[in-house]
Amino acid sequence: MSMRYRSLLFAGCLALATVAAPPSTRADVKLPALFGDHMVLQQGQPIPIWGWADPGEEVRVTLGGDSRTVKADADGKWKVLLGKLSAGGPNKVEIQGNNSLTLNDVLIGEVWVCSGQSNMQWDVQHANDADLEIASAKYPNIRLITVPQIGTQEPQDDFEGKWEPCSPETVPSFSAVGYFFGRQLYQTLDVPIGLIDNSWGGSSAEAWVRRDLLEADPRYEQLIERWKNTEATYDHEKAMADFQEKLAEWQKKNQAGEEAGARPRPPRNPLTNQHRPANLYNGVLNPILGYGIRGVIWYQGESNAGRAYQYRHLFPLMIQNWRDEWGQGDFPFYWVQLADFRNEVPAPADSQWAELREAQTMTMSKLPNTGEAVIVNLGESSDIHPKNKQDVAKRLARWALARDYGMDIVYRSPVYKSMETDGNKIILTFDHVGGGLDTFDVPELIGFTIAGEDKKFVPATAKIIGKDKIEVSSDQVESPVAVRYAWADNPVCNVQNAEGLPLTPFRTDDWKGVTADSH
Repeated sequence: MSMRYRSLLFAGCLALATVAAPPSTRADVKLPALFGDHMVLQQGQPIPIWGWADPGEEVRVTLGGDSRTVKADADGKWKVLLGKLSAGGPNKVEIQGNNSLTLNDVLIGEVWVCSGQSNMQWDVQHANDADLEIASAKYPNIRLITVPQIGTQEPQDDFEGKWEPCSPETVPSFSAVGYFFGRQLYQTLDVPIGLIDNSWGGSSAEAWVRRDLLEADPRYEQLIERWKNTEATYDHEKAMADFQEKLAEWQKKNQAGEEAGARPRPPRNPLTNQHRPANLYNGVLNPILGYGIRGVIWYQGESNAGRAYQYRHLFPLMIQNWRDEWGQGDFPFYWVQLADFRNEVPAPADSQWAELREAQTMTMSKLPNTGEAVIVNLGESSDIHPKNKQDVAKRLARWALARDYGMDIVYRSPVYKSMETDGNKIILTFDHVGGGLDTFDVPELIGFTIAGEDKKFVPATAKIIGKDKIEVSSDQVESPVAVRYAWADNPVCNVQNAEGLPLTPFRTDDWKGVTADSH
């Protein structure tokens, strides 16, 4: 797979984890990598800055005309809250203790965290029109920082990384969705933008949640027990020894001209991977918790599709966990719904991906200040990583620009509201239709299925009968009770609003899904 994976080898993980946790005493005032030259600090709210010093050491932090003094605690940790500032810069941040530090070229603007799995990690150099995007990435007031991938059960306080101005040299390996989102904000708002990327390809949602929260909830008992068994039985040294033995045998056969098969692959350590509960919460989230931000954009769910019903609770739990630990209230949290993927199917069928999309949509009704970018028309059947990250980012940016920056634009995909039966027809009503319901490419509505009490869905005929209403029927179903739309891994569908935002996949029934018993 041709993409940038920043995964580190086990030995490297241990080495970085060792340096990431600061010692209890330090001769000099020191700062985590999150605070450095070229950083962007969030405008319009108190600005937190923290670091380490000798226990009891007095530390003064100055930004502009604001100066705050604090004493390091018994563990050598200190933190100050500077006053609110408006967008602008460059500024200097001066830190004075037993030694002096100066951070240069510091901007005040809008800061967003870009997180999730591989579709967020997918970098600019592998997105559509990569050559043009890289050549034109001359935005010195957009600043980028990436958190290295450390999977661990031990909370990390720091990481190896640095803020960099966006340029053709720095943007290629940065998150494509993150960059395109930030660029849209910058071009629209004309204020500095800071982007923090801590995504990790293939990651499971449970890896982003504090472990004690999962262990305290019976819904995750089976999940935790599976991991406890792995933790008790997995021996990475033995796995590596077995691999070396198989590799030696393979090399021997290969050199002798015998049929050797595929080269053996080294084992991946599940104890340091991106699936183990809390591994990413500790390794790539904890080092940035508390930094002043506007909000989070998120692209993840593929790894949890087989447990979509569980995701109905797990995803809101994760968001709430982040908000509680960040201490910044219900900051905006916007995510990308899963794209269309895999083969198109000729007849209606159950779908894990459809159920995961449903779980994502449900989250908007469970937590405030959340939103979903629907991209069911932007995927690629043969590639789980669709390369059109520009339109993905624009749909996320619509949420932010409308909800957080006051722009009067249509930002939300139409969503199912209610249904009523009229003989052999079902009339559907939708919310958030913008300029009205419409279709893409052809006037016929594509993607609807309908079922009676037998729960057997068949393709349906549908037509728009009002700005926010669609009539659905089928000659095969005399007494319909349920409708589904775009209910497939890779649905063929074409309903949107007049502004081009696709109708959110939905079902009117609550019949038991294929992932209902998966834990």
